[in-house]
Amino acid sequence: MNLIAKLTLAISTLLILAMIPFAYLNVNAIKKLLYEEAVTSADNVSETIIKTTHYQMLENNRERVYQMIQEAGRQEGIEYIRMITKDGKIIFSTNSKEVGGNLDKTAAPCDICHAATNPLEHASPMNRSRVFNSAEEVELLGITKAIYNQESCYTAPCHFHPPDLNILGVLDTVVSLESMRIKTTQYAQRLVLLTLAMLFAIGASITLMIQRQVSRPIKNILEHTRRVGALEFGTRLTAKSNDEIGALAVAFNKMTDNLNVSKSELETWAHTLESKVEKRTRELAHMQAQIIQAEKLASLGEIIAGIAHELNNPLTGILVLSSLIEKEAPLDPHHREDMESIVHESQRCARIVKGLLDFSRVSVPEMVYYDINQIMESTLALIGTQSIFHDITIHTHYDKTLPKVMVDTNQLEQVFINILLNAGQSIAEKGEISITTRADTSHICIQVRDNGKGIPSEHLGKIFDPFFTTKENKGTGLGLSVSYGIVENHGGTIEVESQLGDGTLFTVRLPVSA
Repeated sequence: MNLIAKLTLAISTLLILAMIPFAYLNVNAIKKLLYEEAVTSADNVSETIIKTTHYQMLENNRERVYQMIQEAGRQEGIEYIRMITKDGKIIFSTNSKEVGGNLDKTAAPCDICHAATNPLEHASPMNRSRVFNSAEEVELLGITKAIYNQESCYTAPCHFHPPDLNILGVLDTVVSLESMRIKTTQYAQRLVLLTLAMLFAIGASITLMIQRQVSRPIKNILEHTRRVGALEFGTRLTAKSNDEIGALAVAFNKMTDNLNVSKSELETWAHTLESKVEKRTRELAHMQAQIIQAEKLASLGEIIAGIAHELNNPLTGILVLSSLIEKEAPLDPHHREDMESIVHESQRCARIVKGLLDFSRVSVPEMVYYDINQIMESTLALIGTQSIFHDITIHTHYDKTLPKVMVDTNQLEQVFINILLNAGQSIAEKGEISITTRADTSHICIQVRDNGKGIPSEHLGKIFDPFFTTKENKGTGLGLSVSYGIVENHGGTIEVESQLGDGTLFTVRLPVSA
């Protein structure tokens, strides 16, 4: 079986499997709709008879009432109409053979009053309807409607119904469903014919389309493949479309060209192998020298970029405070404190440079016992004046019982600065940052959570890599990498959890010293 036949058969089978339940559900829906329409029509006939004979019943003009029911029973589609008392006696029927007969209380028309568990009084037309077959095997629809004892009935001078009697009797209308059956059958036949016509048209269209768009191009490619297999590298294919088949033709032509070039090269190399080897050796030596030089430049660039990145934060504080002094007049005690901060920041810049260079040589931190909460407070004091934190509310939840730990305060302060700056830059406008410290038996845990834009899942595994950054034209991608190294040198761990649009959580764990 060729490709066209397989695809056509598969698609036709899928269409048939899809159309069968569609047709079945459609026919059932039409049948239900026609049935509901028949029930409504029969119920309307019953309602019309009860309302039009109301005044004749009040006058006890039974002859006129029966005459009106008889006339209504002559309508097309109505089999018979009968009036039944509450005790099951048929006092009138358009089928004269039934008049005077009695119905058992378990008969379907009597369910309106005598249903064992759920009387159908005031029930919907659908619940008062029934479907059954006549003696001639004709499908019939019966609907019963209660004749209620209204006030005008039990107060009429000619009637003797007591007021506490709710239902006087029922009107049972039976109509033929033959018309509905014929319509349903005709609709099903038309639907089947239409479905078959659609399947034929779709199948023919798919066959023609596959023949033109798939089969012919594939046969053409197969023929050219045989030629290439016979080392006829001059063969070419014409790409007549921009789809995958066209792309395959272009790739085939490129492959043929490459094979042709490779063939020529092999023929040339066969004659000048020694010169080719020498040439390739020189090229490899040159490439190796380039690689070594590139590695040196990369290492140098990493160190320079890290230094520049880490100097940026304290220099920002220096510029802010210097601007304040420049704009205001003589130095007062408040400005002197600012100047002291400038000196502190400058000194810290020098320590950062030294720390980075030491870190590149995997140096040991200068450890002292210190309170983590105080380091975090110092960090907040340093970065709190930066503009990105003006619309951000920072909540601190410190564990006051934290033990002091052995840390390099300057390096750890830099870790907190990097984390907080990343948190602030991830918040577009107003936001919140929550800082929590706590301790367990072996570690101190510092958590920084923000409600910023979050980090995509594909970037979570890279954020601690050197030079990786998602900030356009900002940063060098070294802040978190340096922070990772600092925490690792302290014997701790740094982790990140984030979901896009749901903020980020950084967790730093440091071991508790003995």
